[in-house]
Amino acid sequence: MEGNVETLVVENAQLRRENAELTKRVEMLAEQNEWLKQRFFGRSSEALSLEEQRQLKLFDEAELAAAEPDSTRGQPSLIRIPEHVRQQPKRRPLPQALPRVEVIIDIPEEQKRCGCGAELVRINEESSEKLDVIPPQLRVIRTIRPIYACHVCEGSGDEGRPAVRIAPMPAAIIDKGIASAGLLAYIVTSKFCDSLPLYRQQKQFARIGVDLSRRTMADWMIAASEACAPLMKLLEAKVRSGPLLQLDETRLQVLGEPGRADTALSYMWVARGGPPEAPVILYHYAPSRGTEVAVEMLGDYEGHVQTDGYEVYDRACDGAKNVVHVGCFAHARRMFHDAHKNSKKAGSAEAALATIARLYRVENQREGYKDPQEFAAERRRQVEPILAEFRTWLERRAAQVPPETLLGKAVGYTLRQWPKLIRYLDHPAIGPDTNAVENSIRPFVVGRRNWLFSGSPRGATASAVLFSIIQTARANGKEPYWYLRKLFEELPTARSDTDILRLAPFRSADP
Repeated sequence: MEGNVETLVVENAQLRRENAELTKRVEMLAEQNEWLKQRFFGRSSEALSLEEQRQLKLFDEAELAAAEPDSTRGQPSLIRIPEHVRQQPKRRPLPQALPRVEVIIDIPEEQKRCGCGAELVRINEESSEKLDVIPPQLRVIRTIRPIYACHVCEGSGDEGRPAVRIAPMPAAIIDKGIASAGLLAYIVTSKFCDSLPLYRQQKQFARIGVDLSRRTMADWMIAASEACAPLMKLLEAKVRSGPLLQLDETRLQVLGEPGRADTALSYMWVARGGPPEAPVILYHYAPSRGTEVAVEMLGDYEGHVQTDGYEVYDRACDGAKNVVHVGCFAHARRMFHDAHKNSKKAGSAEAALATIARLYRVENQREGYKDPQEFAAERRRQVEPILAEFRTWLERRAAQVPPETLLGKAVGYTLRQWPKLIRYLDHPAIGPDTNAVENSIRPFVVGRRNWLFSGSPRGATASAVLFSIIQTARANGKEPYWYLRKLFEELPTARSDTDILRLAPFRSADP
């Protein structure tokens, strides 16, 4: 009888262990299922709801209270919201630069005389403005070149020069085509700024009576990009001239790549660098996502390189000279955000999000400092204690949380990246994340949703060139259409490095 009882106790203990393991696995699978549903069907924004923000503030307040003197603890803080009257929002005035067409609505002549017989005098006026739009109006620029000849000697007395003379055609991006600089700038801007595929532009032109095929416009894009080769060399040198180089990449499908299926994925790499006051954004198409491309993007750069945790960047930076690799807190935060959204267990992920929010509150003080070095010193003073607390918390949670859960993955990722994550404190030009280069990728991703793929490797390369020029111009406060129009007008006659530099998107004084 005793033996049976002992056997039952052992079996019961074993069943409890198995049940605990199965329960843990069910929780993990449920977490993964929630993450997949959120990724494919949920909103992509990482912004938290008002209730979630309130909860994070509660976590944050608890941490801050722990560092306050005892006399301040436990005392409720009252916030009084004064009464106010909400003003009706006012419509913004229409831009003064827009041309005005005046339409006068007057009373009939017979009403301009008073009942007493006197003529009414205009004493004031009432005006209102409405915004009108005229669809794109195309015009034909007809270039006329007079032809001259001598009817007397037929050129025999002109020292061997031809008898018939005509002025040469002005140099143009599309030398023997119908595309002017203005039309070319319009098509490029529509595709790479407004994400309007060429087949939709073809339909728009057809509605106003102009037959432009998608094939023709695609050829123009390639010709324009190849004409910009001298400008791209300048951008490639300039992007590596600043104190910080940020790198990122995103997928791209390209048709007709040699030796590859049309369903194979290629990549658009993006680098953001140059002087902080004149940033340069460089796009680069490559069939690979391997280390060799990251090495090519780095080139001979020396300084700080900031990326996400993709291991290719580690290998590229480890093999480079005088390069300091900096991590990205936004990617670490994203993993804690996923754990917060998809796990039923509250507490740990929220505490991590609240701590990272404290780091960003310090970073938001940057605008209040005129001297970057002064800000960097104050940032270090405020942030180092927060980072020390965070590191202790991460190490404690790493010993408590299964590494295969979303929270375990977030904790593990942050600890592995830790030496790189804290390096942003070493230079005033560096922030805690790579959001700047990710924001530069976003226009490409939006466009990719519309045109889906590039039709050829030459087309993908052309897209990289035109994206580079447009996004660099936008980053330097230039309106893309007018900048491109000027560029396409003057680039064919640019001969020297000085001419090219004058047309660069980070130097040109014109719009």
